[in-house]
Amino acid sequence: MPKPPDTSIAPIDRLRAIVHILRGPDGCPWDIEQTQKSLIPNILEEAYEAADAIRTGNKGHVLEELGDLLLQVVMQCEIASESEKENFVLEDVATEVSEKLIRRHPHVFGDDDASDTETVLKRWEEIKRSEKGEANQRILENITNGLPSLIKAHEIQKKVERVGFDWPNADSVIPKIREELNEVEEALREGGANISNDHLAEEIGDLLFSVTNLTRKLGMDSEALLAAANEKFTRRFNQLENVLENEGTNIFEADIDKMEQAWEKVKKRPNIV
Repeated sequence: MPKPPDTSIAPIDRLRAIVHILRGPDGCPWDIEQTQKSLIPNILEEAYEAADAIRTGNKGHVLEELGDLLLQVVMQCEIASESEKENFVLEDVATEVSEKLIRRHPHVFGDDDASDTETVLKRWEEIKRSEKGEANQRILENITNGLPSLIKAHEIQKKVERVGFDWPNADSVIPKIREELNEVEEALREGGANISNDHLAEEIGDLLFSVTNLTRKLGMDSEALLAAANEKFTRRFNQLENVLENEGTNIFEADIDKMEQAWEKVKKRPNIV
């Protein structure tokens, strides 16, 4: 039976040694079976869990979830190191990102001048396009298709912002949101509230895109805001169930009037936000 690597070695080297053992002949059947592609869902899941932990601000939770995310990187490198075709190790990944950071920060490691964030981001985009041979490519063509739609909308808007196609300020986005909401109402009146109303679906999408624009102009993260709203609603609905149960009923038996009364009670509680 393999022995755990000694704690005296550097933590990152110890982690790599553990993963190497898990992938070895006397390792874990599950770990041995994994491929780079089979671990894609794990990478996505761990990234979301890390983001959720960061939002909570709980140090222990953040350390745990960032560790799980780091494990995915180490696993990918370990699997790659076993391949003759796609052979690379963790040092190669670290070298790649280090060199990229140096190249894309000429205002820090070179003679370029960039006195504000806007200039930095614009220069970053120019260097990135040049490196990838995309100088003549449309600026939105290299956005990752696998991004969740809300995050992708934010990325699209940031890209066009860097070339000057943007609202002057957050206040200027509000009329656009009202315009899109009016168009949603018009499409609803014309085609009805049904799933086959393609015009309505399009207008709701435009409304969501405009609201994302507002959050971006405010310097906020639309994904984080929606996550917080989800959490708030969940907390309140859990309390709503408690209120109904204390009144001798439950959500399956109570009518909408009862549930709305309970909801208002929950909203008035100072410790439920």
